[in-house]
Parts: sequence; structure tokens; C-alpha cells
Amino acid sequence: MTPVLAVKGASKRFGAVVGLDGVDIEVNAGEVLALLGDNGAGKSTLIKCISGAQPLDRGTIEMDGRPVSIHSPTEAHGLGIETVYQDLALFDNLRPSDNFYAGREEAGPRWLPRSCRFLKRREMAETTRRTLDRLRVTLDDHGAVGLLSGGQRQAVAVSRAAAFASRVVILDEPTAALGIRESRHVLDLILRLRAERKAVIVVSHAMDHVMEVADRAVVMRRGRKVGEVVPSAETYTEIVSLIVGGGA
Repeated sequence: MTPVLAVKGASKRFGAVVGLDGVDIEVNAGEVLALLGDNGAGKSTLIKCISGAQPLDRGTIEMDGRPVSIHSPTEAHGLGIETVYQDLALFDNLRPSDNFYAGREEAGPRWLPRSCRFLKRREMAETTRRTLDRLRVTLDDHGAVGLLSGGQRQAVAVSRAAAFASRVVILDEPTAALGIRESRHVLDLILRLRAERKAVIVVSHAMDHVMEVADRAVVMRRGRKVGEVVPSAETYTEIVSLIVGGGA
């Protein structure tokens, strides 16, 4: 099976600091890959390079076995890659549907100059509603996102990624600072993305959540990939040992 996304020999330096050192990962359609490691392991640097926020110094990124160049988030979006960072990048004063299309507003008619087109608010709201219904997310689109709970805000961000990601969804600590019930909703969203044959990469420190939703786990330490394990009760100790430095 050709992976949807493959990163080969990824290297990145910040002056004297090594961010990534020859990292190889791949993820398939309908699979959840967990990126694990302590703070400073290189997880965030890796997903920023995949999502176009930072360039690789060396290495290649492939989509469906073909090398691609990703020099900006816009290019990543064009390849079907969407990323949800910890800060969610939501506008608290806007509705969920307005947040869905922030920066990608649909306007028409197309024969008018761009500056004279009208926003297609009804169409954008309807697409947002269909996406939320598909992912079984219940939200009121009439209120501002800033009035939503942490779990609902996370659901808006993940649903937005699902709406535009045709291939890969990357989630950076999606359940951080959420309660048990809200975390449950986000985990269910991840499982629905997998059921829709999306390739999902999840960065997380929550081992119980990783054990539940991840098909594979890549462990990183000091910019290097130090292990790859199928998460299970039997491999829990091995994963923790790799994270803290006892497995390499």
C-alpha cells in the first residue's frame, strides 16, 4: 500500500539546535498515526514542516508516492493537508460558519471583479451545517465561537479541517486542557475522520487517548525517531520507555 503521506530524511536546524535529524514517517488512508515524545522531541517542528509553516533543510515529502514541495500553508491546503494547532486559530467574535471560511470565503458572481463580489453567506452556512451534521457535532451557528466551551471550540477547529482536508488531518494536542466528556467528543471526531478514510496525525501527551484511537505510534526524542510501536496494553511500557529514554 502506498502511503498517503511519507516524510523521508526530514532534517531541520535552528542555529546550533537540531530540530529534526533524519526523521522518516508515513501514514495511510484511514489510519491514525500518533506522534509521541517529551517537550522538545521535535513533534511540533515536524508537523510545521509538513503543513508548510517551516521549510525542511533536508529531506523529502511525498503524497501518494510522488515528491511534493510544501513551502507555505497555502500549498499544503492545495495538497489536501489541514492542521489544527493548539491555539485553534479561531476568531472568537465570529460564528462557526464564519470561522470555517476565514481566509477562504466564497464570493460571487465570478464575472465581477473580485473586489465587487458578494459573500455567499447562505452557501457557506449550509456547507458548515452539513459538515457538522456529518461529523455529529451539535452547535448553534448563530452565536460567537468565543461563547462556546473548550470542547466545542475544538470541535469547530477539527470540523473545519475535516471540511477542507481531502487527504491528511494533523491535530496538535487536540484534547489538551479538556475535561473527560469534551475529550470524548474530540476522540469520537478523530475516529469518524478515520472512518472517512482520512489520514490522521495526532500529536499527544495523553497516553490513554493514544491507546484508544491510534493505529500506530511514532516516538521521537531530541529530533530523532527512536521507535515505532502499535499501541496496546502490551506495548504501553515499551512506549513509555522510548519516550523517557530507556528504549534507545
